[in-house]
Amino acid sequence: MKILQQCIYFPPEVGGLESHVYYLCRDLTRLGHEVTMISSRSKPEAPAREEMEGVQVVRTWFPARNPAGWIVHTLNSIPTYLPYARQADILHAQTFASAPPAMLAKRRYGLPMVLTLHTSHFLRLARKPAWQPVLRRIIRAADWLLAASEEIRDVALGLHPHPRAEALTNGVDTDLFHPVPPTLPPTPGVTRIIVPRRLFQKNGVEYLMRALPLIRRALPVEAVLVGDGPERPRLEALARELGVSESVRFLGTRPNREMPGLLASAAVAVFPSLLEATSVAALEAMSCRVPVAASRVGGLPQIVDETVGTLFEPADPEGLAAALTALLRRPGLQAIGELARNRVVTQWSSMRLARRHEEIYQSLRRGT
Repeated sequence: MKILQQCIYFPPEVGGLESHVYYLCRDLTRLGHEVTMISSRSKPEAPAREEMEGVQVVRTWFPARNPAGWIVHTLNSIPTYLPYARQADILHAQTFASAPPAMLAKRRYGLPMVLTLHTSHFLRLARKPAWQPVLRRIIRAADWLLAASEEIRDVALGLHPHPRAEALTNGVDTDLFHPVPPTLPPTPGVTRIIVPRRLFQKNGVEYLMRALPLIRRALPVEAVLVGDGPERPRLEALARELGVSESVRFLGTRPNREMPGLLASAAVAVFPSLLEATSVAALEAMSCRVPVAASRVGGLPQIVDETVGTLFEPADPEGLAAALTALLRRPGLQAIGELARNRVVTQWSSMRLARRHEEIYQSLRRGT
């Protein structure tokens, strides 16, 4: 099949959405399909055209990282998109903001269209009356509706009762994210936790910071933060205010190839999110045999339970501290990590996800 994908963000951008879409496209090519990705030059240094592991990537102008910028980018991409669509068998829009070109191509060429809803941005906009008719029209246009979590699927169905709506957890490259030797030397006498989160308010890192003094009363702990964002200056100031600066390391953004070694350097990975679809980063940690402590929000409870880590209420430093302390004291953390790895391999590998997409595309082509 010739599959035309569109997603506003794509590598070299780093993030859960970007990783999910990249691995999906790559694995579809490994299954023998021709995949073209229309994306943006959100990173000005990225080439306008390139091939990435068999995926043809075409990047168009990108004005700004906000809803208005997404809309302008997507509409501006239509002249680039349509010639590829004319040759395609399947159109797949990743995120609602990437849907308009596929909607136009579907009407013009009669092609089947798949829409995947990702991220908390959809959940926020779906609560706004002004956005609901727009989102309803986009959802109605899809021949098959996928959602990164059950919560996103259910919110979408509240906007329009789509007959083919499926919650499909994002996948992980289990060959890249696997147990490896740690790359950060241990700190003697200290238990290390890792927080692989971009530093945006929705990711709740503030509450992990506020929990640290409580955790340190029970256990000698240090936190390694991997990721960057606008919250970093405020979080650094908060660490100083709370007296935990010496126990917090800000590593900034790191490429995917470095993450397995960084994850292996910690006893537990922490995801204190306030909003979340299905966290690819949490699945990556589990795939590296690292137990996960996560907020009970969005799609996180679909992948994390007490057998592979622990859950706590969002925006609750005391609850976070109690849950994480109990997990760190739990015997057999290595066995818990092993179970987490096995669960990801059997349920959420990127190739398994690609095969499910292949089934959906083939069903649409058959008209079934």
